[in-house]
Formats: sequence, C-alpha cells, structure tokens
Amino acid sequence: MCRALEVSVSGCYAWRKREPSRQCRADAELAHKIKGAFQNNRCVYGSPRIPGSSCKRKGFMVLANGSLVSCERWSWWQNVRAILPATTKSEEGASVAPNLLQQDFHADPPNQKWTTDTTYIWTQEGWLYLAVVLDLFSRMVVGWAMAAIQDAALVINARAMALARRRPPAGLLHHSDRGST
Repeated sequence: MCRALEVSVSGCYAWRKREPSRQCRADAELAHKIKGAFQNNRCVYGSPRIPGSSCKRKGFMVLANGSLVSCERWSWWQNVRAILPATTKSEEGASVAPNLLQQDFHADPPNQKWTTDTTYIWTQEGWLYLAVVLDLFSRMVVGWAMAAIQDAALVINARAMALARRRPPAGLLHHSDRGST
C-alpha cells in the first residue's frame, strides 16, 4: 500500500502514531455540532436549514484555521440529509378517476363536497401519518385518523369517521389526490 500511495513505510507508521492535528480536531467538533443540530431538529433540517452558532454568514461555518466551509459540504460529508416521510406515491399504470371537482373548492350546502389528504406529524413516538376529511362548505375537519404506517386502512378509517359523524346525503362528491392510499 505504501508503494501504491508513494509514501515511506516509516512515514506511514509515524502518521498512525501522531495525535490528530488542530484542523482534524476542529473538523470533528464541527461535525459533532452539525449532527447535534440535525438531531435536535427531528432530522428534518437539511444543509440549507441547519442552524450554526459559529456561522459567520448564512450557509458557512468558520473552521479552527479561520477558513470558511459551506454547511452543505459538511452536511454531505456527515451524511446529514433531511428525511421526510412521503405521502403521495402514485402507482405507475394505476387508473385515474376523473377530476369532478375541477378546482372548484366552493360549496353552498354542507356535505356537498368533501376533500381529503394525508400528511405526517412528528411526535415523541416518531412520525405519525394523519388522514383528514374536510367539508368544503365550512372547511371543518369531519373525519380523521392517525397511524404509524400509511396504508388504505388509514384513509378508510378517516372516511368512516366522517360518514358516521355527518351522514351525508346521496350525491356527495369526495375528492382526493392521486396518492396510492
């Protein structure tokens, strides 16, 4: 390996025994700060939003030697990337129902038009998915459900709650996006 890297054997052993340099220690401290900021922000802050108390100007951190390094470079090096659950996963080749709502989000009587969607919420237990059903007349949540996984049961439970609470008449338009659930 020494031959391939063109370094002397004695130089390689000296390097292995040497204490980490000031720059190396500063880099390790900075890496620790970035990971701490990432974890303190529920692992949803990527490089553009990681707060840095040692930032001289937005997006840059000051190293021990006084040079500036981009937060993005350090976040990449530390494998710090925002991880958010996905809520819309349209299946390739799946049939698409016609869009009867046509972006008309106005409803005169209640229980004429409902819309639904799923999202995710950070809790002390971790990420939870939330499915809601809104009545477009009042913009009121008429049904909802939460679960640790996003599946058909989640949206069916939200719809079942809405139907049980409101008992809509025939002709209700229930609109959702093209997500897999």
